[in-house]
Amino acid sequence: QVQIVETGGGLARPGGSLTLSCAAPGIGFSLYHLSWYRQAPGKEREFVARLTRDGNGETYGDSVKGRFTISRDDAKKTAYLQMNNLDTEDTATYYCNAVFAFNSDLFYWGKGTTVTVSS
Repeated sequence: QVQIVETGGGLARPGGSLTLSCAAPGIGFSLYHLSWYRQAPGKEREFVARLTRDGNGETYGDSVKGRFTISRDDAKKTAYLQMNNLDTEDTATYYCNAVFAFNSDLFYWGKGTTVTVSS
């Protein structure tokens, strides 16, 4: 069974930084577009960031633009989400999503990693 595993969540102070990782060793990683989503308690899942398979297309949700950066290392089959200037509103469980570039019906989700931003 394909696994995508997110790590790096934890407690951060407002204004602080965290880096999340998304490891997907069981897929043809370089053939997948990668995205991060998040879901705060009582709220719907929200798009955070996306990076195309060729690494040239980055898009961000309005609430994180200028603060978060998505990247990927295809050799390590890992994606990252660098989060700077964190706010309490960033508190959520963050999920990694991998979508096959040539057939969007093939996709995988991780189980999430929780980020709590609090003073």
